[in-house]
Amino acid sequence: MIDNKSLGSRVRLSVIYLLVIILGLLCLMPLINIVAISFSGSAAVTANRVGLVPVDFTLMAYERILEDGQFWRSFAISVARVLIALIINLLLVIPMAYAMTRTKDEFRFRDIYMNLLIFAMLFNGGMIPTYIVVKNLHLLNTIWALILPGAVPIFSVILMMNFFRGLPAALEEAAYIDGASPLQVLLKVVVPCSKPSIATIALFSIVGSWNDFFGGLIYIQKVEKYPIMTYIQSLSINLQELVNGAANSSTLQNVSELSNRNLNAAKIVVAVMPLLMIYPFLQRYLIGGMVMGAVKE
Repeated sequence: MIDNKSLGSRVRLSVIYLLVIILGLLCLMPLINIVAISFSGSAAVTANRVGLVPVDFTLMAYERILEDGQFWRSFAISVARVLIALIINLLLVIPMAYAMTRTKDEFRFRDIYMNLLIFAMLFNGGMIPTYIVVKNLHLLNTIWALILPGAVPIFSVILMMNFFRGLPAALEEAAYIDGASPLQVLLKVVVPCSKPSIATIALFSIVGSWNDFFGGLIYIQKVEKYPIMTYIQSLSINLQELVNGAANSSTLQNVSELSNRNLNAAKIVVAVMPLLMIYPFLQRYLIGGMVMGAVKE
């Protein structure tokens, strides 16, 4: 490998780094602005005086979100939903993907199942038929209505399937020679070698389950059973009612510090914080898992 250290090469590399840094800052600036708005007073927000630093610092928006117990109930429901959905997704996706990598002699109906998966990925029954199925199964107002309709993410199946096909066949052959059963090969050979791809589909499952608010609006009619995103989406404040019901000047002062823009910004910040805490632990696997699972030699 030739180490090219010419002046033109260094200039081009410097320009690329500069462009990447500028693009990164441009991506971060809106997020920083949203955080600043969530901590700013309503007068400054309404007057568009908030940039990258909070103006008239206040925590009223966050106090409004956190002041009642429903927030914590919804938070707990979302955590349970993420964990249960993750376990179900992995338990269904990994064996299905492994089965799809078998030969026709080992799995006679492989092509039929594969065609069904592709068809289901491209077409679905739609919102109303899905709602009818969920209703007829008596799953409305339960956490299972939020989990079971997406229990088998087909894109994750295809990602895992292509990753499994990229593993050396000699590993499985050696395990079979040693007397391992197909289940033992899957659990003790294939799965340990597939951590990047498993981490990738796990991240997809976590992000999808946590960010989904529409499912709660469709399948959950009781506010106390809302997941966190549905609760935050439906959370609103009527300033006029608060002003009319204010008993003293301190209440009026607190109300004046809050507006819908503050509250919406706080919603976004609260929504992304759990994902920002999880992502650093899985991001090192994400790129490798995506590339190795999406490309088949």
